[in-house]
Amino acid sequence: MAASLKPEEIGSYRRLLEDLGDRLRGNVDRMTDEALRRNQGEASTNLSNVPLHMADVGTENYDQEFTLGLIENEQETLKLIDEAMVRIGDGTYGHCAECDQPIAKARLSALPYTRYCIECARKLENPE
Repeated sequence: MAASLKPEEIGSYRRLLEDLGDRLRGNVDRMTDEALRRNQGEASTNLSNVPLHMADVGTENYDQEFTLGLIENEQETLKLIDEAMVRIGDGTYGHCAECDQPIAKARLSALPYTRYCIECARKLENPE
């Protein structure tokens, strides 16, 4: 079973979460800016708003949906990171939200924002 985290380990996970959060916020900002520029560029170059070819419309729709999906996924991860930072603050970081047992350090290293130990995560993903 995993042991409780030492203060220096908590500090290390805090820095990891901060770095990951900063990187994801930058990604979301860039994707949002790119999507907005793409839409503004179309409006200024195509005054009639009539697409030149149906394939262009399909490609644009696909690109937009794909980008929106990426933004949504990264925003959800940012929410989990923020929740993990709250758990660090209140002293519950590193303990499973389901069974309250310590989460393995290897799992925290891979998913520092995780709320669940591997056993509880499996149970929650596959309720039988």
